[in-house]
Amino acid sequence: MTRTFVSHWKEALTANYEQTIAWRRHLHQYPEASYEERETARFVADHLISFGIDIQRGVGGQGVVGVIQNGEGPVVALRADMDALNMQDEKDCAYRSKVPGVMHACGHDGHTAVLLSVAKVLAEHRDNWSGEIRFLFQPAEEVSPGGAQAMIGDGAIEGVDSMYGVHLWTPLQAGVIATRTGPMMAAVDDFFLTIYGKGGHGGMPHACIDAVVVGAALVQQLQTIVSRNVSPLQPAVVSVGSLQAGMTQNVIADHAILKGTIRSFDSTTRKLLRERFEKIVEHTCAMYEAHYELEYRVGYPALINDGAEAARVMRVAEACFGADKVQEAEMIMPAEDFAYYLKKVPGCFVLVGAGNGEEARFPHHHPKFDLVESSMLTAGELLLTLALDALQDTI
Repeated sequence: MTRTFVSHWKEALTANYEQTIAWRRHLHQYPEASYEERETARFVADHLISFGIDIQRGVGGQGVVGVIQNGEGPVVALRADMDALNMQDEKDCAYRSKVPGVMHACGHDGHTAVLLSVAKVLAEHRDNWSGEIRFLFQPAEEVSPGGAQAMIGDGAIEGVDSMYGVHLWTPLQAGVIATRTGPMMAAVDDFFLTIYGKGGHGGMPHACIDAVVVGAALVQQLQTIVSRNVSPLQPAVVSVGSLQAGMTQNVIADHAILKGTIRSFDSTTRKLLRERFEKIVEHTCAMYEAHYELEYRVGYPALINDGAEAARVMRVAEACFGADKVQEAEMIMPAEDFAYYLKKVPGCFVLVGAGNGEEARFPHHHPKFDLVESSMLTAGELLLTLALDALQDTI
């Protein structure tokens, strides 16, 4: 891959950069939560049509697939997620969310804008490449069971030879590219547990079964799974994110609700975590003579990058941005339903630095989350160049 080749496509994306920012800011002001991305999908579809790209609506729910086919060659897929989170935007900026209680706090607005820009440039220059490129605009990445499985079920990646996705990532400095061969993001399971005790007067606890005590005991006992059951050499997380019980100071709570998440990388550890979790819940509740109802929701698998495609990403990124901007990613515990695509098609998921330590310093899922918008140009250049490299199959 020559520097002239890279420069040509970078210039085309740069010419569309201001439009990309405008798209992202529009989407940021009008976010839609998982499974509700109707207007976002319409926005995407209308723009793809205006680029002269064939589309399919309603893929896997609210998903949109755009296709450019130009002669014979491999089939390459690029994916962006479209959904926002149910949380209040607390930033002070011109493009702050106008939808109460809904916010793009993870960068999916940027992902959508980037893929629109890439699609526009590739459509305008389709005579310069041959093969097929599919643009997957996916709903519902944030909430299990997610949109990836539904899009796969609707045939979105049928016949695809390779696939790529990016995540604008504020823990990394803007301009940095990071990925790795093999496991990169964790498998995730969630639990929703209701403990039923026996309520009563706060001054007569002996006549009650205190759900607060049972819940507190469980929070403590569940921490022993990772510390005492899982090998220290295997990454794992058990986190209770919510414990809700009681209404006032002098009433023993008759029930408590615990919600949390369990994360791992390999199937053996994942199975062990569930077994120990269920056993601890059963016996702790029995010890206090409480009853319970448990929903254990099996979520996304671990995201595992294909070795050859990860090598392609490293090579292409170094050609585009220089070796000093490319690094091996750490294994991280956040989950991604892009993992489902990678179980079906060789591909790679990539973190693109979008932080700067200033306004873009807040972590993902934070009410003041924002990103360095120039990172969208980096992500677009990487995705576009990866697609063209895969079409040439120069790996």
